[in-house]
Amino acid sequence: MKKVNVGVIGLGTWGEVHVKAFTSIPHANLVAVCDIRHERALYIKEKYHVKKVYTNYEDLVKDKDIDAVTIALPDFLHRDPAVRAAEEGKHVLVEKPLATNIEDAEAIVRAARKAGVKLMVDFHNRWNPPFLHAKQAIEQGELGDVIYIYGRLSDTIYVPTKMLSWASRTNVMWFLGSHLVDITRWLLSRDKPVSVYGIKKEGILKSMGIETPDMICGIIRWSKGAISYLECCWILPETEPKLYDFKYEIIGSSGTIYIDTSHNRCIEKYLQKSYEYPDTLGLFESFGKPRGFAIDSLSHFIDCIIHDKEPIATGEDGLVVTKIICYLLKSIEEMRPLTIS
Repeated sequence: MKKVNVGVIGLGTWGEVHVKAFTSIPHANLVAVCDIRHERALYIKEKYHVKKVYTNYEDLVKDKDIDAVTIALPDFLHRDPAVRAAEEGKHVLVEKPLATNIEDAEAIVRAARKAGVKLMVDFHNRWNPPFLHAKQAIEQGELGDVIYIYGRLSDTIYVPTKMLSWASRTNVMWFLGSHLVDITRWLLSRDKPVSVYGIKKEGILKSMGIETPDMICGIIRWSKGAISYLECCWILPETEPKLYDFKYEIIGSSGTIYIDTSHNRCIEKYLQKSYEYPDTLGLFESFGKPRGFAIDSLSHFIDCIIHDKEPIATGEDGLVVTKIICYLLKSIEEMRPLTIS
């Protein structure tokens, strides 16, 4: 079976995950990497034995040896490389969120449609085992009608202060909440959002010179009657045993599901000066190979190209999530609930 030649644009924390994945996925062949930081690009090239390195995404998308491109840039920079990759006939995977405004998201979807290439958004929690179980339970009617969904996904303050140099140019609802919005809509079988109301709290990060809210919450009403309350913050103390806190509840007319993917204590590690709950779901190593649902989603992208299948998380899904969050943020600005058109 022919392998898919892949190029990765953006070599930050998650971009390196892409690189690790494509060096281990059987039918993927990592051909090139790209980052504006030349030293970082060379480091990744040498560490993972990549054939080509670029510092300009235009050069990578024009590379005729490449079949598919994945984009792991800061969320506000997705449009131009995604559109150009599609125009050059490359299949495209974009990290979540697809874009941080509706115009950019529509442009990416439109470019992929026109070029006839695959467009996938890496909403990898659709491959997360607890959510797969919840999806099956809902579809099999075990919970009855879904009445209420509560989701919380938060990070420690390490993320906006030390991990992301660009935290002031985004917010926690884009960075984390896009996961919650997507997984909620997916569990509700792509139900249509009817209205949204958002609130925010700011002060701690702004006092540190980082111009972004500390937390954002939102209530979404869905067309079939369900209500969801989603909350995100990124000011948890660095002493947390996990970088993130992820809790989720689904309440139905005849059953309830509680999900804890961060503090489930499947394994607890205590050392002399620290302790942690190592990841056993999203990303871990098994006999030198990266494993977990974060790898499964990238493998699915390759499988869709080889077998000409529609991705489980499409560009259109990404566009809807962007629209919902844009309305939520506008609701915060106007201090009132908004109907989603």
